[in-house]
Amino acid sequence: MQNILFYLTFTMVSILFVLTLFMLVFWRWIMKQLVKKAGQITLTDSYQENIMELMPGLRHMGIQNMLENSLRATTGKILFRPLGGSSQKWPHLDQITFIPAQTTPFPINGEDDVDVQVTIGPRAKKPMQIKIPLMISGMGYGVGLSEQARLSLAEAAKNAGTAINSGEGGILPEELDTAGKYILQFSKTKWAKEVDMIKRADMIEIKLGQGSVFGMGKKIPPKDLTGRAREVMGLKENEEAVISEHFYENQTLEDLKVLVEKLRNLSGGVPIGVKIGTGGKIEEDIDHLIDLGIDFIAIDGGQAAMKESPPILSDDFGIPTLHGVVRAVNHLEKRKLKGHISLIVSGGLLVPGHFLKVLALGADAVYVGSAMLFAVSHTQSLNALPFEPPTQAVWYNGKFKDQFNVEDGVNSAEKFLTACTEEMEMALRAMGKRSLKELSKKDLISYDELTAQMIGIPFSFETSENQEMK
Repeated sequence: MQNILFYLTFTMVSILFVLTLFMLVFWRWIMKQLVKKAGQITLTDSYQENIMELMPGLRHMGIQNMLENSLRATTGKILFRPLGGSSQKWPHLDQITFIPAQTTPFPINGEDDVDVQVTIGPRAKKPMQIKIPLMISGMGYGVGLSEQARLSLAEAAKNAGTAINSGEGGILPEELDTAGKYILQFSKTKWAKEVDMIKRADMIEIKLGQGSVFGMGKKIPPKDLTGRAREVMGLKENEEAVISEHFYENQTLEDLKVLVEKLRNLSGGVPIGVKIGTGGKIEEDIDHLIDLGIDFIAIDGGQAAMKESPPILSDDFGIPTLHGVVRAVNHLEKRKLKGHISLIVSGGLLVPGHFLKVLALGADAVYVGSAMLFAVSHTQSLNALPFEPPTQAVWYNGKFKDQFNVEDGVNSAEKFLTACTEEMEMALRAMGKRSLKELSKKDLISYDELTAQMIGIPFSFETSENQEMK
């Protein structure tokens, strides 16, 4: 029996050796035959049977649409797009550039300090002051991120001198202890409502909507939310985690006004604000929020993303971030409240140029979400590749979350915030400015005539004389 096994093993090894040798010697000939055969099939098959029919088909339908429609056909249920940003080609900030200082004013020396500190809610009893105009957006524990990712982001925010938003998930006690400035997102949930937590917050954001789902809620079944998050969120066994569409039954604006005042009293006077997605009636929405007596408004443009969002809400609702910030600033100026009510902007803002342009257009601060997520995961996302998407390293249910190293996450997230801030400071020096407060839309120009006209900035093809004559 042993002789037979030895003979079979020897035979198999010999065959593999001969095949390998054959491949090494004749690989060019083999490849040529394969290509020739594939080419003949491709170039002679009827169009209806030709595999290359996919080319015009995918060009017509799009790879993403084909994939998502296939998933709809598989599940028969509402589709939730992971990290679900819109697939629309929204008008954005790339057509806008800054005007450099070269011949009076002159650039600022690269060694000189530039003041980029920001105060949110100047009218509040306890305004929130941060050292940089970038804040970490709400990406909640349990409903989105893992414990490791949240703790990394909280410490990175503290080290960078900025604030982190809790998101609409559970609040980790360690996160509260780790974070410097903490923004409590007061969401339409039953958790994260404890008085002690409210008193520890440096700012409170009432979430009415956001750019990728607007005012809609969701239900997370118990099988999709297991482990410590259930305990932190106070969920019973087999209880769904419900994010509702309203705070109150038969909700009214008066109910929300009472809520704002209640939170202001409980918190001891920290800024109280509201987050909404940018919609076609943004001025009307802002008027309603002003009537609530808020200290800040956070608007989330149509390019915003989240862990799971239905494509129809991401793609077919809302207006672009660029349009939203311009309209919001113009309306606050019209109401003579610019500088009194702070404006925070998010949605598709990914690089320092985006951040600074939104600030030049009139925002007081920027929420950074998706870019922050990829920054904190950095090389640790390689744990998931190539067979799983990189977000599996940071999601609460991610297959590789337990391999995530918190210290490495802190280091990469902090470096990202530092690098972005230094680039923005360099840009301010290039415009001859020593402070973020000196920045305005007068420092912008656009090579797209319609964009320039709508924003109220110069069109780059026109001379200064022509612009002054208009």
